[in-house]
Amino acid sequence: MLRLTELKLPLDHPPEALEAAIRARLGLKSEARLAIQVARRGYDARRRGRIAFVYTVDLDTDDEAGLLAAHAGAADLSIAPDTTYRFVAPPPERPLDERPVVVGAGPCGVMAALILAQMGLRPIVLERGRVVRQRTVDTFALWRRGELTPESNVQFGEGGAGTFSDGKLYSQIKDPNHYGRKVLVEFVAAGAPEEILTVSKPHIGTFRLVSMVEHMRGEIERLGGEYRFGTRMDDVVIEEGPDGRRLAGLVLSDGNTLATRHAILALGHSARDSFEMLHARGVAMVAKPFSVGVRIEHPQGWIDRARFGSQAGHPALGAADYKLVHHAANGRSVYSFCMCPGGTVVAATSEPERVVTNGMSQYSRAERNANAGIVVGIDPERDYPGGPLAGIAFQRALESAAFAAGGGDYRAPAQRVGDFLAGRASTSLGAVLPSYKPGVTPADLAACLPDFVVAAIREALPAFGRQLPGFDHEDAVMTGVETRTSSPLRLPRGATLQSVNTAGLYPAGEGAGYAGGILSAGVDGIRVAEAVARSLLTAESARPAA
Repeated sequence: MLRLTELKLPLDHPPEALEAAIRARLGLKSEARLAIQVARRGYDARRRGRIAFVYTVDLDTDDEAGLLAAHAGAADLSIAPDTTYRFVAPPPERPLDERPVVVGAGPCGVMAALILAQMGLRPIVLERGRVVRQRTVDTFALWRRGELTPESNVQFGEGGAGTFSDGKLYSQIKDPNHYGRKVLVEFVAAGAPEEILTVSKPHIGTFRLVSMVEHMRGEIERLGGEYRFGTRMDDVVIEEGPDGRRLAGLVLSDGNTLATRHAILALGHSARDSFEMLHARGVAMVAKPFSVGVRIEHPQGWIDRARFGSQAGHPALGAADYKLVHHAANGRSVYSFCMCPGGTVVAATSEPERVVTNGMSQYSRAERNANAGIVVGIDPERDYPGGPLAGIAFQRALESAAFAAGGGDYRAPAQRVGDFLAGRASTSLGAVLPSYKPGVTPADLAACLPDFVVAAIREALPAFGRQLPGFDHEDAVMTGVETRTSSPLRLPRGATLQSVNTAGLYPAGEGAGYAGGILSAGVDGIRVAEAVARSLLTAESARPAA
């Protein structure tokens, strides 16, 4: 099978135009056999009003070797990659005595548990929060009534933080083993639309993610896995031996100790108490860079027109997105983060008396506003020296300031872009209505953010307006604060993906500093699950026969 890339067609091309374009590109006659499978479809919107679809296709035809030879040196034609997922080992002939444990049921934990279950290793999944539908009820209580449930919210509960997001399924990670394809295939099996296998920027949306998470749980349990909800990892039992430190068990919030020598830590970026416990137990961790800033909202129609010009509103395009970057004079990078077309800004705190924002979209992306984080990169050496947990303290200070500026009842501070650029507090809002619930309070966001962040964003907004007309409109609304862009620390791991100083602990996903979003978290979950499987099955093969 061959892969052909960079095949451009007009936005309104008829279905038969794709085959015709392939035959023309390769010089295939009409009678030559040709089977086509679309591998990826995106669009090129660099010329507003003249948008083109861009296809990558896999082809089955006669004399593929001859075609490759005829197009030798062409960058757009090659052998199609084999994206089939293959397990690292067959399932054991009998159930193993030890069951691996997965701590956290977000995208990383779910994919890790699914791989382990498919290999017959019967994982136990610990989730401090609630099942996804009860978690949704708890989350809505914060959004509608300002009632926070610390163990069940946007950050904690079945599905992880990605459940209340745009459900983006694309990443810039290197993925030579095509684990990302395995993630997408399993998502489709769980109910995601099949188009996520081909579109260049796939997304699912919150409501679909809820049912998918339930389906994947059911499959893991069918294969012998076990879920324990409302169960937090409160401590780790570590043995000291001649070969160093090794995990022996996990102390749970119900008072029991779960014996295990293999635990995947898929904690998510907001498990601050777990990080504090692991640090106290001497598990290796280091501070890492992350970003902080605000959420910005514009009417989606403004973004559509700025990106698509006269073709805005075309049904094949949907709601427009954007990606913006500016390098400020103070040495800071300012960029758009987690852009949500046709979505809402949501309350994403997990701790009392703190305000955190995030963005969310449904599959339809049909809400009034577009929103995105506008964030500034920060790093430990300059901004939060003091050890691995210093970034958490940095986040908490900003979130507490936002809680106070919002009125002390989980409303968020909000400001018109015109007021922010002029350096004055907002006393009212303009034409753009903020979507954040349980509501906003006009304020001065400079009181909630470091001066260097404020200066960098003030410089970036007009620059973004030159890239995307209307972006710095005076009535665009900014809501603070955005602090949970990624984990503020990393749990270093070695070649076998175990903690560098505590064998048996497998740090994984976004919380451990190895992912940034649903897809990359799922990919890391697969990698770590494979490492656990190798360790378990190697130990089993070394045991004498009964």
